[in-house]
Amino acid sequence: MSALVECVPNFSEGRRPEILDAIVAAALQQNGVALLDKEMDADHNRAVVTLVGAPEAVSEAAFRAVAKAAELLDMRTHKGEHPRMGATDVVPFVPISGMGLPECAALARQLGQRLGEELGIPIFLYESAASRPDRQNLADVRKGEYEGLTVAIGTDPDRRPDFGPEQMNLKTGATAVGARMPLVAFNAYLDTNRLSTAKAIANAIRFQSGGLRFVKAMGFDIQDRGCVQVSMNLVNYLKTPVFRVFEMIKSEAARWGTRVTSTEIVGLTPAKSLYDVAEHYLQLERFSQDQVLEEKLRTVLAGQTERTGWAQFADHVASSSPAPGGGSVAAAAGSLAAALSAMVCRLTIGKKKYADARPELESVLARAEELRTRLAQLVEKDTEAFDQVMAARKLPKDTDGEIAARDAAINAATREAAAVPLEVMRNAFAAMQLAQICAEKGNVNSVSDAGVASQMARAAVVGAGLNVKINLAGFEDKTFSDQMTAQMRELDEASARLNDEVLRTVHAKIDQS
Repeated sequence: MSALVECVPNFSEGRRPEILDAIVAAALQQNGVALLDKEMDADHNRAVVTLVGAPEAVSEAAFRAVAKAAELLDMRTHKGEHPRMGATDVVPFVPISGMGLPECAALARQLGQRLGEELGIPIFLYESAASRPDRQNLADVRKGEYEGLTVAIGTDPDRRPDFGPEQMNLKTGATAVGARMPLVAFNAYLDTNRLSTAKAIANAIRFQSGGLRFVKAMGFDIQDRGCVQVSMNLVNYLKTPVFRVFEMIKSEAARWGTRVTSTEIVGLTPAKSLYDVAEHYLQLERFSQDQVLEEKLRTVLAGQTERTGWAQFADHVASSSPAPGGGSVAAAAGSLAAALSAMVCRLTIGKKKYADARPELESVLARAEELRTRLAQLVEKDTEAFDQVMAARKLPKDTDGEIAARDAAINAATREAAAVPLEVMRNAFAAMQLAQICAEKGNVNSVSDAGVASQMARAAVVGAGLNVKINLAGFEDKTFSDQMTAQMRELDEASARLNDEVLRTVHAKIDQS
């Protein structure tokens, strides 16, 4: 099995999406790396990005992201709720397949040395990559945060960085690079605005102050929601599972006269962490992960066929099954359109001739990757929507109650079946807008690719529009039908005009070359 690693860099920026887009775009210039997730938190003024791919590719993508953050962020003006010590605060490597923590630790050390030497950032190794036992815990490494480290580095021998200058880089701050197992970023919101209560509960549950072994926790004031939050990292969800943490928080909250109103998981989480929650609360006997349909299918299909990706999708389309059908194919066309624009961006960014266009194309690249992922998801969603309509039509209709229930189910399923291709149209039109920018400002040697991207996006809009129309045929709710039809026509007409503009630009540039 090929080695696969995840990298989850955290950046001290949670309020300016355009800055995060530029950082992500810089990372995605590296081929062979996929963006799994990105999240911003304004209160914490922090962003979390999740990248995955082959080890060397991910390491290079992480370097580019840190370099871009160093260029765009200034720690001298940063304020936020979350502890931090640098523009790129932490860069953890997480083993996914074909490698373990030792290999991730080696990767962290290599990246740490490069960041220190080439970017002049003080680097501290932590967790499994730590150079000393007292630096395994990130909280110990980050003690004093940016302000404290500014004084400590260069004066306190115990705070000497592992790599980089032995004085604080005032603009970038310092960065912790490490290796760890997958963690669960788990937050609990409380029905109170007393920050002291959140801090008391965090103190009770975190390991450092006598709580649960693999829990790190802090209390935060969430002003825009008028409440407080217990924010946690569960660094070993197998030994300290989510349900145990949740039960302890509930117990501590009751002791302080409040309750948990909701919880959230930030970023991605391993499936087993949620399976364990289900097994605990449902009191399931002899539960196995193989009982999860998607997990079983993944295992079986992986052993039965070597055909994957688009070839397998084409096989499914060509089969006698009515789904996946035209709606899914339209979404796939849109995804390919976004992918082509991403390619043009990567072939342009970094070339001196196009230096002026770099900021805009970095933003286009980040958006193209988002659209590519979303449209790929809509391939499956369209099939699911069709299946829901078919299931609703098969419901019994022997009594008045059954007829009413069936009609309601058909109504709801039809709405969804029309809404999905309309979403495909919106996303495909957005992909066409990116293709226009790529045609105008991208590498002229790839202008034909921008033209193909626009054509594929146009095909997606037209094809998805046909699916909106057929799903609304005979639909009794005329108000809903008219609204959807109006949106469909507006997108169709706008995409036709835009595609013509893109093609004129493409032909003109080809003729001039």
